[in-house]
Amino acid sequence: MTTTECVYEQTVDGFGTVRLVRVDPARDAELLHGWVGEERARFWGMREAGVEDVREIYAHLDSLTTHHAFLVYRDDVPVALFQTYEPEADRVSECYEVRPGDIGVHLLIAPARTPERGFSGHLLTALTAFALTGRERIVAEPDAANDKAIALLERYGFELGPEVVLPEIVLPEVHLAEKRARLAFLSR
Repeated sequence: MTTTECVYEQTVDGFGTVRLVRVDPARDAELLHGWVGEERARFWGMREAGVEDVREIYAHLDSLTTHHAFLVYRDDVPVALFQTYEPEADRVSECYEVRPGDIGVHLLIAPARTPERGFSGHLLTALTAFALTGRERIVAEPDAANDKAIALLERYGFELGPEVVLPEIVLPEVHLAEKRARLAFLSR
């Protein structure tokens, strides 16, 4: 990883340096495929995707000006996939009243060889600081059945909103199945 690729860096006391680097579909497809293919990542809906499918999905995402994907590094080791998006350009806008200054996020924490107490909270410290730069509020919409993600957001201070149904999207370049989600908000 070179520092020119880094779009955000923060040192979190007692945790290490967190860096965000834009996903490069050609470079990162195999790594991401390994993460999204695991049972624990079933809520991402990509378990059956092959490496080339993952590459194509992130190449499409990379072509958008409203959606961005980042590899998250902790002390130069990739530990998560973090995605941000403009809610008004996303299907979530059909489920809540988008405010100026809102930003949407998705987070997939990489599988850990050894679970580390407080890891997710420390990571969220840096990721929410990045997401709120120039923004007023974060919206997250984890799968309504993803109790671990919802509990993490609530522990971190997100205010839980209603359960909603994100509509199916069928376009030539992307297909997203209908999703039952739980909205969660974190204001500056």
